[in-house]
Amino acid sequence: MPSFNHNDFIEFILDNGVVGFFEKPVTLKSGRTSNWYVNWRTVAGDAYLLDSLSAHLIAYLTDRAIAFDTIYGVPDGATKLGIVAQLAWAKSQHNFSKGSHTLLMGRGAPKQHGAAKDRLFLGEPKGRIVVVEDVTTTGGSLLTAIEGLREAGAEVVAAVGLTNRMEKRDDGVSVADAVGARGIPYHAMSEAHELLPRAYARAKPGEAIGRAIEEEFAHFGVKPLKLF
Repeated sequence: MPSFNHNDFIEFILDNGVVGFFEKPVTLKSGRTSNWYVNWRTVAGDAYLLDSLSAHLIAYLTDRAIAFDTIYGVPDGATKLGIVAQLAWAKSQHNFSKGSHTLLMGRGAPKQHGAAKDRLFLGEPKGRIVVVEDVTTTGGSLLTAIEGLREAGAEVVAAVGLTNRMEKRDDGVSVADAVGARGIPYHAMSEAHELLPRAYARAKPGEAIGRAIEEEFAHFGVKPLKLF
C-alpha cells in the first residue's frame, strides 16, 4: 500500500479546483458567509479523480495506523467516497470474501420506522467505523452522522475530514474539540491555513478578497490567517 504524501494531496486539491474564491461573499451550508470555498463535488463526480482521492484516503488511514473495518462517508458530501474507498480497501485485504466486509451508506432521508440501523443506513454498520466528511466547518453533519451510528450500536473509532476550514462553532469550540469531546479522535487531511495561501497565490483574486478572508478568520478562525 503506497504511503500518504501530504504535499501530493495538497497539490491534488489545488490542481483540481477544490479551493477557490468569491468576489462577493456567499452563504455556506453552515449559514455563515465567506469569500472562499472548498468544493469536492467535481472530484466526486469524476471516476478517475474519485479513485485517486480514495487512494489518498486509504494511504492516510494506513499511515496513521487507524485500525478499522468500515469506511463510512457522511451523507451527502462523502457518500460516494465512502463506498469507493471501502470497496478498494476491502479488496486489498487478505480475507476479502463473501460476507467479509460491508458497504455502508447513509440514507439521505431517514425512514420513519424500524431500528436505527435500518432507518438511517443502507447496509449494516459493522465493526470499527471511520467516518469521513468532505468539508468540516462547524461539524454539524459529521456529528449527526456519528450520533446516528452510535444509535445503531456501531463503534466509531475515528473521524476524518478531507478539508478542515479551521473555524470555531458559534459556541467557540473547534470541530476537532467537539468530536474529541465524544471520545473520538478527529483527523484533517488538509487545513485552511496551508491551503489558502497557496490557492491565493495561484488565483490572485485581489487584495480586497484577501483582506475579507483574513477578517473572516479573525472572527471565526481557530487561529488568525495571514495572506500578505
